[in-house]
Amino acid sequence: MNTEIKLRVAEIQRFSMHDGPGVRTTVFLKGCPLRCEWCHNPETQDPEPEILFYKNKCIGCGKCAEVCPVGAHGEEGFMRDKCIKCGACAEKCPAAALELCGGEMTVEQILDTVERDRAFYGDTGGITLSGGEPLAQGEAAVALLKACRERELSTVVDTCGYVGEETLLSAIPHTDLFLWDVKDTNEDRHRKYTGATFEPILKNLALAAEAGAKIRLRCILINGVNTDEDHYRRLADIARGIKNFDGIDLIPYHAYAGTKATFIGRRDNGRTEWIPSAEEIARANEIIRGLI
Repeated sequence: MNTEIKLRVAEIQRFSMHDGPGVRTTVFLKGCPLRCEWCHNPETQDPEPEILFYKNKCIGCGKCAEVCPVGAHGEEGFMRDKCIKCGACAEKCPAAALELCGGEMTVEQILDTVERDRAFYGDTGGITLSGGEPLAQGEAAVALLKACRERELSTVVDTCGYVGEETLLSAIPHTDLFLWDVKDTNEDRHRKYTGATFEPILKNLALAAEAGAKIRLRCILINGVNTDEDHYRRLADIARGIKNFDGIDLIPYHAYAGTKATFIGRRDNGRTEWIPSAEEIARANEIIRGLI
């Protein structure tokens, strides 16, 4: 196994309790084929590195301007149109107001971080690949999963399912559980809000289910968008077709990602009207679980 293969990593989150069973180390990889309007991790969409700028942390010391090779920092602030994303400014910033998101790490470097937490994994914890879409990094992501398997680390992949068939089939033997995000089961809405068709996702889901992959469905509920009974019934239909079904999680939309979008120079697109009520979540769970 070539552990020098490199991946673009947005973040490694240790001691996660929400990305699969047990205590997990979640590796967020860069790149995603979808452009969900409610994306909770907008900094992972672009496969290339990005500079995160936390304006509230900036102390105006000028260290970034001193080291920037292209003059992207100055009296006018941070000029993203000039930035070449080298990360020199982030290295020198004493207030951690700048951060390089998407630096390259080898499989070995990632595993070195993961191994630090092995003592906390117990019988159920391990590593989760998330993003973005982790399988968008293709062979490199599969190589990481293989290396985890060789070290007897439990593996979970959080996927949107919009991936190449070959990559998916290569990942299945090395993945203990897929957290499969279903954005919407309505084709027109899926195209409108994610920029992609639902059909290949559904096809891949059927392919993975037929191959015996253990699958847990996940769906972010967006008030007024996919909080209708037809969607809930379709989710239940999909669940019934999965041989090795592990359950379904209905996740309420939150608007915090709007603030995260500003860190990469986008507008705050958080929408509080999209947050579903506790009653709606309960209703959705009741309908779906009554049909599975």
